[in-house]
Amino acid sequence: MSLQIEAQDVIKIVLQFCKENGLNQTYQALQTECQVSLNTVDSIETFVSDIQNGRWDAVLPQVASLKLPRRKLEDLYEQIVIEMIELREMDTARAILRQTQAMVQMKQEEPERFLKMEHLCQRTFFDPREAYPDSSKEKRRAAIAQAMASEVTVVPPSRLMALIGQALKYQQLQGMLPPGMSFDLFRGTAPVKQDEEETFPTQEAKAIKFGKKSHPECARFSPDGQYLVSGSVDGFIEVWDYLSGRLKKELGYQAEGTFMMHDEAVLSLNFSRDSEMLASGSQDGKIKVWKIRTGQCLRKLDHAHTQGVTSVCFSRDGGQILSASFDGLVRVHGLKSGKILKEFRGHSSYVNDAIYTADGSKVMSSSSDGTVRVWDAKSAECLATFRPPQSIQGTEGTVNSVHLFPKNTEQVVVCSRSPSVYIMTMQGQVVKSFSSGKREGGDFVACWVSPHGDWIYCLGEDCNLYCFSMQTSKLEHLLKAHEKGGIGLCHHPHRNMLATFADEGTMKMWKP
Repeated sequence: MSLQIEAQDVIKIVLQFCKENGLNQTYQALQTECQVSLNTVDSIETFVSDIQNGRWDAVLPQVASLKLPRRKLEDLYEQIVIEMIELREMDTARAILRQTQAMVQMKQEEPERFLKMEHLCQRTFFDPREAYPDSSKEKRRAAIAQAMASEVTVVPPSRLMALIGQALKYQQLQGMLPPGMSFDLFRGTAPVKQDEEETFPTQEAKAIKFGKKSHPECARFSPDGQYLVSGSVDGFIEVWDYLSGRLKKELGYQAEGTFMMHDEAVLSLNFSRDSEMLASGSQDGKIKVWKIRTGQCLRKLDHAHTQGVTSVCFSRDGGQILSASFDGLVRVHGLKSGKILKEFRGHSSYVNDAIYTADGSKVMSSSSDGTVRVWDAKSAECLATFRPPQSIQGTEGTVNSVHLFPKNTEQVVVCSRSPSVYIMTMQGQVVKSFSSGKREGGDFVACWVSPHGDWIYCLGEDCNLYCFSMQTSKLEHLLKAHEKGGIGLCHHPHRNMLATFADEGTMKMWKP
C-alpha cells in the first residue's frame, strides 16, 4: 500500500527550509505563488508569553513570516502602537502606524479607529482610560495572545533534512549503501519515534571501560538522541554508540583514529539544540566548539576562564555560549566574535553549573558557596539569591547543579552535596523534597531530571543510583551503579536510558 502525501505538505517543508536558512525572498515568492502558508513558531508557549509580556522585539520578526487574518493582525499592531505611545516612543509608533500593510488597510476600511491612534500620537500625555476604555493593557495582551495562538503550530525543525537523512539511513540499513560511508549532505535527525512512557532503570545495558589512567569526567546525550559523548580526564572527547557500547565509527574521523581533544581534562560538555555543534570546557579554562559530524573545531576560546570550566550551555539560537567556572564567574561568550559578552559576578566560591531558563530571559547558577543565583540574561543583574535547606544547620553545602523542571517552567530542581534534592521556585521556596534516607554516605554528587519530569535520578557518593518518582514523591528504586568514585549521570532525550560514570574508569548504560 503506497503512502499518500499531500502536495501542500511538501510545499510547507520547502517553506520551512527557506525560512530556517534566511531565504526570505524565495520564501515570500513561494508562499504567494502557491497560496500555502507555513505559520509555525519554535514554541507556542514562548510566543504566547512574549505577547503577554509585551516583548514586541521578539514577536514582530515572527509575525512578519506568518500569514494571519487581517483583523487579528490589526489588533496586534494597534496594541503595539498604543504601547509605543505609552513609552513615548513616538517615532516607532508613527512608523508602524504609517508603514505597515495592516495599518494602511485599517486607514482605508476603518478610518475612525485609525484616527484615534493618530490622535493618541499627538497628545502630550498618555491616558490609559482613553487608550483602553473598556479593558486594560494586560487583558488586551491576553486576548491577542489567545487569538494568535490559534493561528500557529509547532513542528520539528529541519524537516526536509531530517527526511533526507532518514531516507539515507534506511538505505544503509537495507544494505544499499555501505556503513560508514561519508555523505556530502546534512544528515538530519534519526527517524522520529514516540517517546516511551517514562520509567526507572533496573538493569545494566552496556558498560564502557576506559584506559587504566583515564576516566570520564562528563557525558551528554545529543538532543536528537543519536550520540552519547564523553569527556575524559586525559583530554579526549569520544562519541559512542550507546546501544553497542562501542565508538561510533560512522563518524569518519573516529574511524581513522582521530578524536576531538583538549590539552587537559574535559570537565563539561553540551550540545546545540539541533545536535550539530558540541561545546566542551576544560581544566585549563578553555572552551572549544566542534562540528560533531566532522570533528572540526569551529571555535577556540583560549581565555574563557582563568580556571576549570565546570559548565557550558548554548543559547537558544546557538550564537552564544554560557559558561561557569572554578574561578567563581559565569560568562557569556559570542560564538562568532569569540569575545566575552557578559559577566555575572557575585558567587564567593566555585560555580558548578549555569543554565538558561526556558525562555532564555534569565540565567541560573549554582555554587560551592551554597547558593543558587538568578540573573537577568541581558543586564547580568542578580535578581535573586537563595539557598537550598541544609541537612546540618549552620553548614554551607555545595550546590552541585540546577535543572529546569519540565512540568513547570517556573520551578527548578536543585541538587546539593547533601542527602536531599529539592524542587524549588525561582524565589527559593521549596515545593518538594526527596531524600536518600542516609545520614552518612548518602550525599548526592550529581542529579538528572527525566525528559518529561516524571523521575529525578541522583547519583550518591555511595555510588548508588536513587530513582525518585514525581507521582508518588518517594524513592521507588535503588541500584548499585559503580563500586567507587561516582561522578555523574545523563539521560537519553526520549528513551528510558541513563548513563552513569565514575573515576573507576567506567561508563555504564542502564535500562528498565
